[in-house]
Amino acid sequence: MSVSEFTVSNIALSEDIREEKKSKHGAIDMAKLRSDIETLKQKAKAGNVNEALEGLLNLEKMGRLAEDITATKASCIAVLEVSFESGNWKLLEENVSLLSKRRSQLKQAIQVCVRQTMSYLDACPDKDTRMSLIKTLQSVTEGKIFVEIERARLTRQLAAIHESDGNVAAAAEVLQEVAVETFGAMAKSEKIAFILEQVRLCLAKGDYTRAQILSRKVSPRAFVERKGEQSGDVGIEGTAIEPPAAGTPSLDELKLRYYQLLYQYFAHENNYLEMARCYRATLEVSSIREDPTVEAATLRRLSWLLVLAPPYDTPEGTSADRLALVAATRAENLMMQGGGGEGDQGDQGPETRSNKGLVASSAALLDLISGGEIIRWGLFEAQFKDDWIREVDLFDSPKRAEDLRLRIDEHNVMLVAKYYQRIHMARLTEILGSTAADTEKIVSALAVKRAVKVKIDRVSGIAVFGSTGSTESLLDEWSKNTAKLLDLVERTSQQMNKEMAVHKAALKA
Repeated sequence: MSVSEFTVSNIALSEDIREEKKSKHGAIDMAKLRSDIETLKQKAKAGNVNEALEGLLNLEKMGRLAEDITATKASCIAVLEVSFESGNWKLLEENVSLLSKRRSQLKQAIQVCVRQTMSYLDACPDKDTRMSLIKTLQSVTEGKIFVEIERARLTRQLAAIHESDGNVAAAAEVLQEVAVETFGAMAKSEKIAFILEQVRLCLAKGDYTRAQILSRKVSPRAFVERKGEQSGDVGIEGTAIEPPAAGTPSLDELKLRYYQLLYQYFAHENNYLEMARCYRATLEVSSIREDPTVEAATLRRLSWLLVLAPPYDTPEGTSADRLALVAATRAENLMMQGGGGEGDQGDQGPETRSNKGLVASSAALLDLISGGEIIRWGLFEAQFKDDWIREVDLFDSPKRAEDLRLRIDEHNVMLVAKYYQRIHMARLTEILGSTAADTEKIVSALAVKRAVKVKIDRVSGIAVFGSTGSTESLLDEWSKNTAKLLDLVERTSQQMNKEMAVHKAALKA
């Protein structure tokens, strides 16, 4: 492939070649430059900081005018080091701004200035100095694409300062200004971590709508490592992908954090089916799989979420989606419950036996809601009350307990509708273990949601299940029945006429 060929893979290579041609190699004697820089640094240590900085700025000017990238970068770093070692933070801010604004300044020099100054942030003596330096660097990086990653990292640090001060709203607002999804050179893991931080702050702020919008910027497929996404590879814009910032979590950790944040959002919406999907997805994370205790707790929470999920079609999902999740979770429970075999039962520790007890309870719960039997609330409460008390985070409000009772009642009503055409409301109330008013309310709500087709005759106190059909279907049925009746009358008349003709012929004979 020729270098002149226009492809994504060699855009960065072509740019580097142009920079090499533009640079005047040999114009600056690097050995002499390093010697001069060292001499000026020693002068600064002796107390002549201003004189040393003046000399270093002259060296920077020589390198910049000669368009020597290496010499210019070395001079800029020396200026910043002397400013930092002097302990004068205002001087450091002034010099980094000065170097970035000098005429025909090389972008590589600006980039190294920003990165060098960022390395001093942890050494700031107090919060005000740190914020002042961050804002100075933000002004330096504003509008410059080649330092957009550094600007994003600075913004994240500024948001962390606001959050530590208790101003979550300001932290969320600051972080939302950066759209890292458009950064071609930023590592995928760092992009995801940045977006998830935006989502977290929006949730902490209570801005759930914006949190949902931001979460959609991350696809579940993004947590799979693909070729061409590693640091050093050429990105979609032809720039080399830079390594992520120190402390950036792995994709596996980010996947777990992603679904935990989604769970928080759906918990606010009381969308139990989506909450269950989030927990089901976390089972694919290696850190969950490798810890039997965490896996057992996850399966238990998932089982309770599936109980709370409506057993009928909703805008969030169909009953078939719920049944598929129930079947998959039940299989996971059985697999974990049967791990180790019968011969190893005596060697199991108390923790292992406890985990298998949790899984067995979860499996029994799923068998109960997926079976075709009436669930008596009193027996259900006696059997599983201790289990749902352990789920403090899930049943943290009275509404969750009310929804649990409602789901059991809905299960029973839908089961009755499956096997009965008519039932007395008093008998249905007895089955549900509820009051007559609550029973009518539950049945009416299921009819509105089209989970069952029922009509209640309040005079006779009877609920009639089944569909009466639409007006069109009723007319079609009436038309078909009328046609059948007329056809039967016609055939009967023909048979009668035939018999009469036969008898008349016999009499004449």
